[in-house]
Amino acid sequence: MPPAAVHATGLTKSYGDVRVLDALDLHVAPGTVFALLGPNGAGKTTTVRILATLTAPDAGHARVAGHDVVTARSQVRRAISLTGQFAAVDETQTGAENLWTAARLSGLSRPAATRRAAELLERFGLTEAGDRLTRTYSGGMRRRLDLAAGLVRDPGATRVMFLDEPTTGLDPRSRQELWQVVRELSDGGTTVFLTTQYLEEADRLADRITVLGKGRTLAEGTPAELKARYAAHRLDLVAHDDESHRRLTARADATAVHAPGARTLSLPTDGSAAHVRALLDALDPERVDIARFTLHTATLDDVFLTLTADHTADKEPSHV
Repeated sequence: MPPAAVHATGLTKSYGDVRVLDALDLHVAPGTVFALLGPNGAGKTTTVRILATLTAPDAGHARVAGHDVVTARSQVRRAISLTGQFAAVDETQTGAENLWTAARLSGLSRPAATRRAAELLERFGLTEAGDRLTRTYSGGMRRRLDLAAGLVRDPGATRVMFLDEPTTGLDPRSRQELWQVVRELSDGGTTVFLTTQYLEEADRLADRITVLGKGRTLAEGTPAELKARYAAHRLDLVAHDDESHRRLTARADATAVHAPGARTLSLPTDGSAAHVRALLDALDPERVDIARFTLHTATLDDVFLTLTADHTADKEPSHV
């Protein structure tokens, strides 16, 4: 087995009296997309900052690309790229100038920086906009440019890319474009460490997911494993009228969920046609009470809400 791209044990961090990370363990395989999820204040950004050598842990150990984040910070920084929650581009420069400047700061010669900027503009679909000032870029274009700037060194030099909520505030089309970039990075061998507030994003991109709650691991696994373990299919029913709703409620068992003030009923199911048919026959044998029904497939939203119901941060620093 190759060594982990990211490996952390017992990471602990406090800000004043608030413990943001509480003995957190992580293991991210190389060349994969890993998603760290959790409510606001769960410790996602603090985790990224520690792994990217921007903040030191109070306790615990972490290695990124094989290097200790405390004792080998320079080696870690040479092997990673970090894109924060806000695109860091210079609006007084063009897209090409932004990338050229980043390349020069990374140690490339002037000719090499020019070549690398052109390569990245093409790779991220920005060639036509390369000579425009970035203040004219859309949110999605700025994000793509920000990602490109993190890859200005020689191809393959970036072994781990940290993306801290990279698509926050983007429209659906721009988000889809960034998802494609993330897939291409992973396919090319780069390990992508992603934090996100969009559960669909994690479901589509991540090979494995860890869900945080107040700095502790609540669950981890593949998206499919988490949905199977912590969420279930539901059969949502709408009654014809109040009397029909009363009859349906009387026939339902204790697992049914009632929406206050509505003629609806929700029941767990395994999602199979046989089980759905059996539920409908048991609840409405005369077929007169149910107006319509919907089979709700388990999603990561269900997993997230189930796991974090009792782990919402009461009061934590805004930067965690």
